[in-house]
Amino acid sequence: MKTILNIIWLILSGIWLFLGYLLAGVILCITIIGIPFGIAAFRIAVYALWPFGYTTVERHDAGAGSAIGNVLWLVLAGWWLALGHIFTGIALCITLIGIPFGIANFKMVPLALLPLGREIVPTDAPFASR
Repeated sequence: MKTILNIIWLILSGIWLFLGYLLAGVILCITIIGIPFGIAAFRIAVYALWPFGYTTVERHDAGAGSAIGNVLWLVLAGWWLALGHIFTGIALCITLIGIPFGIANFKMVPLALLPLGREIVPTDAPFASR
């Protein structure tokens, strides 16, 4: 079932989200200061491409740099991205067929809001990184 949902997601919205986050990551990697944010955008891009069967977990070894970076990300871009995923998720949940895709958008909200210090793991092993 995950594969079918991922294929439908990829065709309808996953490719566009992937390309958007990929472009943002390339632009962010132009400067040395933006490289950690670019890497976070690449991580979100991969998750946006194939979200079913994966989840995000906090990395407990992330330090103060991740916290400071998350504050910068939140102020500059995170809340816009999170609102976009929330509104898209609500719109998708209006139809019965769109509910799984709306839930996938809601799963991206924490990652879009505070991406540093998080990693994407298969749902089979959500505690594998600990």
